[in-house]
Amino acid sequence: MTQPHERDGRLSVGIIGAGHVGPVLGVALAGAGHRVVSISAISDSSRERAHALLPGVPVLDVARVVESAELIILAVPDAALESLVAGLAATNTWQPGQIVVHTSPAFGISVLAPAMAMGVIPIALHPAMSFTGTSVDVHRLTDSYVAVTAPTPVLPIGQALAVELGAEPLVVPEEKRAAYAEAIATASEFSAAIVAQATGILTDIGVDRPGRILAPLIRSAVDNALAKQGDAPRLMYIDAEDDLS
Repeated sequence: MTQPHERDGRLSVGIIGAGHVGPVLGVALAGAGHRVVSISAISDSSRERAHALLPGVPVLDVARVVESAELIILAVPDAALESLVAGLAATNTWQPGQIVVHTSPAFGISVLAPAMAMGVIPIALHPAMSFTGTSVDVHRLTDSYVAVTAPTPVLPIGQALAVELGAEPLVVPEEKRAAYAEAIATASEFSAAIVAQATGILTDIGVDRPGRILAPLIRSAVDNALAKQGDAPRLMYIDAEDDLS
């Protein structure tokens, strides 16, 4: 394993999880010059997604992915993250000096404690966007923010990775991570519910493809609502005394 001070900035990347997020981040990091060397996938659909977005990248089991790369992306459901990290620690799979990144909005770096005890560099990165699991997401990253949580000496690495994904880094302290996750969930769930309700009503009155009607309305309504809050893409750090609400 190459030690941090010996790296040239280009990393070998292993991705655990081929859902909607992992392969997309792999494409973005490959575009920034990193080498995606392995990915894990369980279901047929996830394997198809991995092959479609990252052709030629070997699909390996989780332990072999960890052993193959300097940067490990954990793009797994929140409920699976803690046991995955602990299980790999119990089998002594983590490698000292390895950068380990998870993509959960709900957790900071504390969930990576078993890996940290083995000498890994912990980072939590959450792209604040809804993923489709297609190449469209790579372009959408350029208009997005990535929440970065990491120990202070490691923050520059996390911020650099966010920039290499094409996004803007937003530093979220460990103690604010749960509030950040609540804000993300509120926005996502509310948006999905409102769109479903509105499209359902239009469909019931015979409107064909109601999404064409609603898309510009919803985008302009959200833009107007944010403008009324005085919001702009300038918030780069959530201070410990700040309130996300």
